[in-house]
Amino acid sequence: MSAKKILVIEDDKQIQRILHNILSMNDFEVDQAFDGVEGMKKIKANDYDVVLCDIKMPKKDGHEVIVESKKLKPELPIVVISGNTDLEKAIETMRHGAFDYLKKPFDMNRLLTTLKNAMEVGELKRENISLKKKVSKKYTMIGESPAIKQVKDIIDKVAPTDARVLIIGDNGTGKELVARWIHEKSTRNKAPFVEVNCAAIPSELIESELFGHVKGSFTGAYKDKKGKFEQANGGTLFLDEIGDMSLAAQAKVLRALQEHKISRVGSDKDIKVDVRVIAATNKDLKKEIEEGRFREDLYHRLAVIVIQVPSLDERKEDIPLLVEYFVKQIAEDQNMKPKKFTPGAIKKLQSYSWSGNIRELRNVVERLMILGGDEITPEDVKQYAGKE
Repeated sequence: MSAKKILVIEDDKQIQRILHNILSMNDFEVDQAFDGVEGMKKIKANDYDVVLCDIKMPKKDGHEVIVESKKLKPELPIVVISGNTDLEKAIETMRHGAFDYLKKPFDMNRLLTTLKNAMEVGELKRENISLKKKVSKKYTMIGESPAIKQVKDIIDKVAPTDARVLIIGDNGTGKELVARWIHEKSTRNKAPFVEVNCAAIPSELIESELFGHVKGSFTGAYKDKKGKFEQANGGTLFLDEIGDMSLAAQAKVLRALQEHKISRVGSDKDIKVDVRVIAATNKDLKKEIEEGRFREDLYHRLAVIVIQVPSLDERKEDIPLLVEYFVKQIAEDQNMKPKKFTPGAIKKLQSYSWSGNIRELRNVVERLMILGGDEITPEDVKQYAGKE
C-alpha cells in the first residue's frame, strides 16, 4: 500500500519540522510549502490526499488557499491549523470549504484522526467523480449524421426547460440514451434520474411501483414504500415503453402530471411531487389511441416535444464512429486489447440491414473482437456477424 501524500502549508519552520517528523513516522509522504503562494503552486502541480494548512501566512493566507484550491480541486480535503481561537474565524474557515479546524497547540492524536477522516471523505468524493465520468462516458451519443445531429439539436433546445418529452423509436435505437442526455443537460442533473420499464412490470404491480404503497394495502405490503415518482422528486422520471402501461395506471399518471401530486396505493393522502417526466415507446401511440389501449389526454400531456430517434439503417454513415467507440468500450470492459477494423470490414458492416439497431451492432462488434483475428477483416465479419 503506497503512502498517503500530504502537503503541509505552514510558515513557522519549527512547526513544519515537528509536523514533518510526526507525519513521516505515521507513513505519510510529506511535502512542504512555507506560504500560500508556494502552497497553491504545489496543489496545482501535484496530487495530494490531504492538505494541512495554516491560516495566517505571508503572501497568501489560508482562506485564499482554501477558496482557490476548492475551485481547482473540489475533492481535495483541507484541514486548517491556527493559533487563533476565535470561533467566528473557525466558522468562516469551514464555510469556505475546510474539512476541519484545529487550534494550536494541537493534540497529535486528534490531528491524525482528523487527517484519516478527511482522506476517507476525499476518497469518496474522488470515487463519485470517477463514477460520474464513467456514467457520462457510458451514455455518450455517437454520430455525426444529419439524422443524429437533428436529435442532438432538439436535446440542446429542450433540456434546459421542464417540457415533457416523448421519445419514439425502434428497439435498440437508444431511446434511454436520449432521455439521459436530456437529464444530464438539464438544471435537474444533480437530482435523481429514475427509470421505469413499464413493459417489465406486471399490470397489477405498476401502480405500486410508480406511486408507492402503505403497509397492509395488499398482500405482501409489509411496510410503507416510496414509489418512483417520489424517488425522482426534484429530478427526472423516465417511463420507458409507456405504450405497455395499463389504462388504470395511465389515469393516475395523468393526474400526477396535471396536479403535481400522487397518492400511494391504500392511502388517500396526497403527496406533492416535482418531477420532469420523459416517456418513450416503440409503439404507434396514435394507433393505440384509436384501438382504445392508450389515453388520448395522456398522450397530449406527454408529447409536448416529440423526438424521433432514427434507426441505424437511417444513419449508416455513423457506423465507423460507432465501431471505433464500441471497440474502446469493450476493450476496457473486458480487459482486452483493442482490435482494428479494416476499411473493408467497416464497409461490410455498412452493407447489412440492422433490425436490432445500435444494440445489435454493439453485440456484433463484441463478438468480432472475441472471435476475430488480430485485425478484423471482411471475412471475419462475414463469418461471425451472423447476418448471412
